[in-house]
Amino acid sequence: MKEAAVILEIIRKARRAIDEDNPRELKYLSNQVISSAAISQDPDNTILAVLIYSLGKIFERDHYRKMEGWEGIRAAIIKNLDLSAKSLEKDNLKNFRIYIGRLRNSINKISSNLKQYITDVFEKAKINKAFKLYEHGLSSEQTAAMLGVSLWDLAGYIGQSTVGEAKVAMSMPVADRIKIAEDILG
Repeated sequence: MKEAAVILEIIRKARRAIDEDNPRELKYLSNQVISSAAISQDPDNTILAVLIYSLGKIFERDHYRKMEGWEGIRAAIIKNLDLSAKSLEKDNLKNFRIYIGRLRNSINKISSNLKQYITDVFEKAKINKAFKLYEHGLSSEQTAAMLGVSLWDLAGYIGQSTVGEAKVAMSMPVADRIKIAEDILG
């Protein structure tokens, strides 16, 4: 991981957002991490972006809190976020990765319908964050490989988006570009 201090701060902010019941902040933090991941193409950043976005989606759904298994999953999320932060404080990337993995895998211990709902959130979050990487300029093949999503699923998401219609920042007006091209081509 290239930016351990930045990631540590993101984890601390994510933990605070959970305590304050602020799912919107979690999704905002995820977008910060994905921007960094697009530049560094660091798998730890990418995984963390998906994880934090998923947590934002999970915590914004009030009906999940009434389901069997909620308290257990919430406790596991908090515990593993805290342990991953402590690992980063000690520059222990191996344990950081273990605790982030445990956080994700803690849903496997739930026996209710909540397990399926949360699993779906994580899968959709991977595609969403792959799309965000694509928006930042990575190829669809790169993003699909980084997040372990199928190119087919990502292509379907891209096809439904308006990324092709987005305004692109230009360094020079189109008329000036055409003039330069005409001058070059003669």
